[in-house]
Amino acid sequence: MTKKLILCDCLGSQPINAQALENAAGVTCSKVLTEACGKQIKETAGLLTEAGTLIACQQEAPLFRELADEIQVDTPGFVDIRDRGGWSDEADTAGPKMAALVAEALLPQPSEKSVDVVSTGACLILGEADVALKAAADLSDILAVTVLVDHPIDALPGAQFDVVSGQLTRASGTFGAFNLRIDHLQQTIAGGRGSTTWTEAKDGALTECDIILDLRAQPPLFPAPEKRDGYLRADPGSQSAVAKAVLEASQLIGTFEKPLYLRFEETLCAHSRAEQAACSKCLDICPTGAITSAGEHVAIDPMICAGCGACSALCPSGAITYDAPPVATIFSRIHTLASTYRKAGGDAPRLLVHDDLGAEMISLSARFDHGLPADVIPLSVSALAGFGHAEMLAALASGFSSVSILLAPRTERAVLESEAEVASAIAGQNTITLLDIADPDALSDALYTDSKATGVKAPVLPLGSRRQVTRLAAKTLQPDTETIPLPTAAPYGAILVDQDACTLCLSCVSLCPSGALGDNPDKPQLRFQEDACLQCGLCSNICPEDAIILTPQLNLTDEAFTQKVLNEEDPFACVECGALFGSKSTVERIMEKLAGNHAMFSNPARARMIQMCENCRIQAQYHSENNPFAGGDRPAVRTTDDYLSKRKDH
Repeated sequence: MTKKLILCDCLGSQPINAQALENAAGVTCSKVLTEACGKQIKETAGLLTEAGTLIACQQEAPLFRELADEIQVDTPGFVDIRDRGGWSDEADTAGPKMAALVAEALLPQPSEKSVDVVSTGACLILGEADVALKAAADLSDILAVTVLVDHPIDALPGAQFDVVSGQLTRASGTFGAFNLRIDHLQQTIAGGRGSTTWTEAKDGALTECDIILDLRAQPPLFPAPEKRDGYLRADPGSQSAVAKAVLEASQLIGTFEKPLYLRFEETLCAHSRAEQAACSKCLDICPTGAITSAGEHVAIDPMICAGCGACSALCPSGAITYDAPPVATIFSRIHTLASTYRKAGGDAPRLLVHDDLGAEMISLSARFDHGLPADVIPLSVSALAGFGHAEMLAALASGFSSVSILLAPRTERAVLESEAEVASAIAGQNTITLLDIADPDALSDALYTDSKATGVKAPVLPLGSRRQVTRLAAKTLQPDTETIPLPTAAPYGAILVDQDACTLCLSCVSLCPSGALGDNPDKPQLRFQEDACLQCGLCSNICPEDAIILTPQLNLTDEAFTQKVLNEEDPFACVECGALFGSKSTVERIMEKLAGNHAMFSNPARARMIQMCENCRIQAQYHSENNPFAGGDRPAVRTTDDYLSKRKDH
């Protein structure tokens, strides 16, 4: 169904070409209003009665939602073409960008996956008595509060909250399900006159709570504390910070929705095999500790995961993928922005990737400074660190001339730096930039002074997995290149095998998690398919001869999809029957190490068994002097006469 786009030039502050938007974005536009949220709100209400409306204003979205509820119509959609397009020094040429932003807003949005989290309001407050008790008094009417102090104090009887003394030695879990261990626990004894009486100290007390309010001037209980739901922390010396934390805690009671950010496929994980370590990129980068080792694969606690997306960007196999929204949605948004911009008459746009904080900077720049250049198209994402090399390359292959990522203060910068390095190497051009800018004016200056680059002549549609899109983009950006050298951290590459050292034991084949390494059942061979290699390093770690070296690269030829022989030998012929078995070098090396050097093979006849096939070896052992399969003489069969002969009365 064609959408109805309600346009407003915001008191004439931005030029809008309704006909151009209709032609490029495939929408039906209203007449251009001037004050849709004020004097012309009756006209806006009339337009909202049409099904499938989209309002080109994000600032007054709350007002229009209330209006839709009042006139009992469906809530409209919203798209911002003012702050991101019309309010700019280059507003007169921003028409193609406006069309691209409208087309992106028309894309279907996948439903979010979430799980309910229930908080009963059990709150533990940590800190010195003077600060913690005041916070507890403020919260006691709303939450079930317990204050934990380091040592017994004089607590006023009859308070609406509990006070205990002890040391918090362990804290785990998240909002609604924190698990705690307290040593030297002492509780108050009700009754009595004079100072507060406390119980004897006990260790190993276990308890649970929904919320932790940490008012200690000490290191946090959890890594990345700002990303741990239900864990509130404030400087006890700042009254405003404590008050803010108390206010936040007071709201954490009831049922909440916890987004499920990631999708995980255990069978694709290349973490380890046979207790041998391989890939640990997600474990090393996870800021919250939500990812742990679980044998041959990792385990992800969705309740602790904060959705930064770093693990999905670094995962070489695709076992971890960001799912809020899925990566296919990001590829679709990128393609829609680029293709609509070209359809509207634009050429070689630049992509600016940002999060919510970046959106605020763009709005401030638009209102008070130069705004965004007409060829800079903003793309808002929920997880900056999840915008990895595949997404960067997809943007370049879709027709964007450059990609700039506006960093936020808490963005996992190391992830984006490594991903940008990989993407730049594959693209063969330095068109990917990380903008570490916190000032809106400086953002505008950087974008207006940025050198203009040209995009690809034949853009492509990014479809498939992240690895497939990466290969497609690489062939589009470097069509005449066969092999691209990559940085060490890249998840693509080949392996080099020292044929003189390799004994074809095939331990690497049996443990390769992606199936890149294989063997030949008819001949001693080590085969390799480059496209499947994850560069996890398990083969080099497990090789007993240290014969394998990783080579990060991206092979763009069809040879990457076929198995090639890295090492092969003639099979060894059994010295008894001539049957082929094993590899010649392996048998000879075993003979060299064991024959005459080991007690079990000091006898030449026994050493010769090493050179026999499995059938001949059993025959030789059976007919040897010290036959391990031989038993004693068979006992004679006992008869009735044997029993009768022993009777004394017989």
